[in-house]
Amino acid sequence: MSKLSVLIVDDEHAIRRFLRTSLGAQGYDVHEVATGEDAIRQAVNLQPDLIILDLGLPDINGIEVTRRIREWTHTPIVILSVHDQDTDKIEALDAGADDYLTKPFSVGELMARLRVAMRHAHKGDEEPIFRTGNLSVDLAARIVTFEGEELQLTPTEYDLLRVLVQYAGRVLTHQQLLKEVRGVGYQTETHLLRVHMSNLRRKIEHDPTNPQYILTEPGVGYRLVVDAYADEHLSNA
Repeated sequence: MSKLSVLIVDDEHAIRRFLRTSLGAQGYDVHEVATGEDAIRQAVNLQPDLIILDLGLPDINGIEVTRRIREWTHTPIVILSVHDQDTDKIEALDAGADDYLTKPFSVGELMARLRVAMRHAHKGDEEPIFRTGNLSVDLAARIVTFEGEELQLTPTEYDLLRVLVQYAGRVLTHQQLLKEVRGVGYQTETHLLRVHMSNLRRKIEHDPTNPQYILTEPGVGYRLVVDAYADEHLSNA
């Protein structure tokens, strides 16, 4: 089986060396560049399986690199950045990034996020039944069960869960969720989103105040946990 190829885009030599060593030890075929323009060229030439992208590049920033790469490919992009402001995360995710990690980060968490990104890239090959823990969602039959019992969800609750399942493991911003569920023009109704999410959590969580399935990325959005990695890496706020 051929190795998965990953393109590292970071202007810090120490970070590239760390990632090259860590990813190489996990069996990845690693390529690296230091600028946004080189990232775009190499994305075309190499067509890697994954892209790990820093936001603070010396020529064009990572947001613009993401937008330009997204014009022609769905290759998973995981952002690495020293910036942890909500606005940066939202802008990156809205531009088409699959995930966002703030430096410093653990190798274990990075590998888990990469696995999730790759799983989402190949989700078309999976059966239409999503399972995580005691939660099961049959997308074809529109049946949701928790601990073996079928749940009665409202249409909006089901649509929220369906979208989260389709992007399982990835952070979805409030605006992305509202657009998917309600349509264009409803992206400002975040208060209604919180109400529907609270109602959904009461049906699929043992303790809605300490959720294990739908986690909150404060100020940004929500993520549905997959059992590939545990929720200790993420905020449950």
